[in-house]
Amino acid sequence: MTTKEYESYYVPSQSHWPIVGAIALFLIAVGAANYVSTLNSEESRGGYFLLAGICLVVYMLYGWFSNVINESMAGKYSHQMDNSFRQGMSWFIFSEVMFFAAFFGALFYARTLSVPWLGGAGNNEMTGAVLWPEFTAAWPLLKTPDGTETTQMGWYGLPLINTILLLTSSITAHFAHLALEKNNRKGIKIWLGLTILLGVTFLFFQVQEYAHGYSEEMKLYMTSGIYGSTFYLLTGFHGMHVTLGTIMLIVVFLRVLKGHFTSTNAFAFEAASWYWHFVDVVWVMLFVFVYIL
Repeated sequence: MTTKEYESYYVPSQSHWPIVGAIALFLIAVGAANYVSTLNSEESRGGYFLLAGICLVVYMLYGWFSNVINESMAGKYSHQMDNSFRQGMSWFIFSEVMFFAAFFGALFYARTLSVPWLGGAGNNEMTGAVLWPEFTAAWPLLKTPDGTETTQMGWYGLPLINTILLLTSSITAHFAHLALEKNNRKGIKIWLGLTILLGVTFLFFQVQEYAHGYSEEMKLYMTSGIYGSTFYLLTGFHGMHVTLGTIMLIVVFLRVLKGHFTSTNAFAFEAASWYWHFVDVVWVMLFVFVYIL
């Protein structure tokens, strides 16, 4: 007969949140598809379905995470559950790494393979000589074979400022974590608040950068050839992830104000910090491969 004690493993009761999330994602998929296919139609209803789906997702996330927070604060989660959360967040970040790896792969393919092929590189000499004899294969592709012209977004100015902002925010997030480990509640609030402020400032400057790109001076549009599409694809999705990370940090900050988290029980804080460091690393890669090189 064993006398070893085992931790209890909390099994939550049945929840309606998964089916709510499934309905929300269905509305988003149907709404987005209908909105894109009937973009110029006055009878399009896709936008309403899309908006309803987004609102339902927000409602689901708020309700589901509220349940998780209440269960955690009630002490129902064991060390095993904490490990499950950490593994789940680790796999989520890994999936995001693969997400951006696909887009960086598309950038590599465009600038290293397909654009030189259009200019006659490799065994495609006749492609350039017959189809586009005046085409110059160079990156960034500022003039496409059909004559569409655009302007390169420089690395200085707003992109450089945003790089400094995100790198600084990674430092402030680390200091907030150190303050948490020392149970310095004032330090957590200050450093976490600064991190959120830097993230919001980054997003503001990115909006300004996009407005500058779409100006008549630059004419850098999504339709400006492969350079324009890859530029907005990579920076736009990164901006979406910064927005998500900022929301996560704001939720954590509100929980800090309510007295949540200790040095030994702060997974949500750590998960938001992991995610924030991830988006910082992705931006450094973007700054190098999209703006500088």
